[in-house]
Amino acid sequence: MKKKILVIEDNEQNLYLIRYILEKNGYEVAAATDGMAGIETAAAVRPDLILLDIQLPVMDGYTVARRLREDPRTAPIPIVAVTSYAMAGDREKALASGCTGYIEKPIDPETFLAQVEAHLPPVGGGDA
Repeated sequence: MKKKILVIEDNEQNLYLIRYILEKNGYEVAAATDGMAGIETAAAVRPDLILLDIQLPVMDGYTVARRLREDPRTAPIPIVAVTSYAMAGDREKALASGCTGYIEKPIDPETFLAQVEAHLPPVGGGDA
């Protein structure tokens, strides 16, 4: 069964690139372009992983991560911040808000898939 990944990203070019890489490698991709829609989509779709931009309209990624962690339906889902926030302390702030990982933008198409797959839960019982 295909793993589902929710991408919460408001930049069309970034969303296109991320979706292209993931779908090309067999993942099912759901997308949301603002924080509130991301929370609603996560609860409805129950993805295996959430890729979360931090700079979002309506609600920033830190708040989105905290809200996802508060909801029992979405709390166990790994959340990876994918952000251009790369100053000292930004990774820690993302992790403190509930993210389980952090990928800096601009993403590198050569390494992005491996970075994402490092955060996916292993497939039950078989080779991961």
